[in-house]
Amino acid sequence: MQIHNNTLIAECPTYDFKEMLERKKVKSWLKSVSAFANTDGGSLFYGVNDEGVIVGLENPQADADFISETIKARLDPVPEVQLIPIEHERHTLLEVKVKAGTLTPYYYYQDGTRTAYMRIGNESVECNSQQLLSLVLKGTHMTWDSLPTQVDASKHSFIILANTFREQTHQEWNDKYLESFGLVTPDGKLTNAGLLFVDNCTVFQSRIFCTRWTGLYKDDAISSVEHRDNLVLLLKYGMDFIKNYTMSGWVKMPNYRLNLPDYSDRAIFEGLVNHLIHRDYTVMGGEVHIDIYDDRVELVSPGAMLDGTQIQDRDIFKVPSMRRNPVIADVFTQLDYMEKRGSGLRKMRELTEKLPNFLQGKEPQYQTEATSFYTTFYNLNWNENGRIPVEEVANRVNSTLEKYPVNEESSVEKFSENSKSSVKTFGDTQESSEKGSEIMQKGSEKKFGDLKNKSKSIGKTAQKIIDFVISDPSMSAETMAYKIGISSRAVEKHISKLRSMGILSREGADHGGYWRIVINPQTEQ
Repeated sequence: MQIHNNTLIAECPTYDFKEMLERKKVKSWLKSVSAFANTDGGSLFYGVNDEGVIVGLENPQADADFISETIKARLDPVPEVQLIPIEHERHTLLEVKVKAGTLTPYYYYQDGTRTAYMRIGNESVECNSQQLLSLVLKGTHMTWDSLPTQVDASKHSFIILANTFREQTHQEWNDKYLESFGLVTPDGKLTNAGLLFVDNCTVFQSRIFCTRWTGLYKDDAISSVEHRDNLVLLLKYGMDFIKNYTMSGWVKMPNYRLNLPDYSDRAIFEGLVNHLIHRDYTVMGGEVHIDIYDDRVELVSPGAMLDGTQIQDRDIFKVPSMRRNPVIADVFTQLDYMEKRGSGLRKMRELTEKLPNFLQGKEPQYQTEATSFYTTFYNLNWNENGRIPVEEVANRVNSTLEKYPVNEESSVEKFSENSKSSVKTFGDTQESSEKGSEIMQKGSEKKFGDLKNKSKSIGKTAQKIIDFVISDPSMSAETMAYKIGISSRAVEKHISKLRSMGILSREGADHGGYWRIVINPQTEQ
């Protein structure tokens, strides 16, 4: 706290100024005490007007006694409060410092009615049913996803989860993992998290709504799909939809092909994982929304920041990891879909910045409202005039060689609503990529003719490695080897060759670092 020119400058993030103590209208300030205790604490300053000017109290000791007794009589449980008198130029003011509570919810009690309040922005507002449930869980030191149900685990299967675990970790599945992961209780009952991972998930709010809109606003929809399933499949369906309705160009470098995608595949994957993990599942009518526009992809889910802050006002490199659903988060970590250190927001930005066609100002943006969290990814191949010609993008990445767009058709004409088409067009296998590359190369031969003094191609395996780096700069050599179907040693040899040619570089540590494509590589002689 600081005082300048008889004006109080509060150093705490949440506070209220009160010119005098309201003895007949105690609710006007007790709701703030309840809200502070239910969120992250805060202070009330008595003897200070709304502009922060110190006017002082006539009888601060009597006011302090009344505040203390009233809090004990009207709040349940009683929060931890400090009453701190402050002297300034013959004026006495009083700070009522409320500590963030651990026994939430803290209720204001009057005429047989109990009401809990929360701090949202600079206001103390009455909790709705979902917020109240969250406070109850917080007070019992439990989370919604860890709560046991009365559903017998023996009546459900986890085949999809088991197969995904094998594919992602290259390890054998053991049914004992269900209990250690927190999906099944020791007495054989499913937890809420378990219900979200069973093969025949029936949790109503386990849904995603996917929409491809025409243009830049929510006017007409090209395609709209709703999926209700377990979390593993929701992640797959969401990524399939995004890949189906986004595009990519590429340019011909001296001896390899450089992809120039609209978005970072891995960054969007991290974003969707983040929304599935951290959303508020107590909101029965809520679901994750994927909205694709010409210039951006927006992910929206119910549930704001746990600490009540606005993410747009925070430094994302300093936001601590706070998980609303730790059991769900741990399962996704076990599936190698995310890291334990809680660096998702930072990683999404870093992955996007590693793309060769990245522009400043196109970083992913995050925003929270009272009950929602938004993540926005911006199309790197789009500007205020529309889609940027691939030639212009190529020039921007310092290429003066042949340039080939993936296609000139609009996404409206190309993409169907059937999710199967996304697998055929943008599947994870390299087969489709190679065929597409082969077709483009054949077409270029007819259009441009043979090039003289053409550099020797780096080969199919090395090209796959470059494609992997563009798709996911954090991918390990071991994962590349598994996807290609060769040994890790063989991949490391190709990586060493690409690095010696100046095409590939490594940034950061072996674990947690990134690969980067060097735009102006040396030409192999």
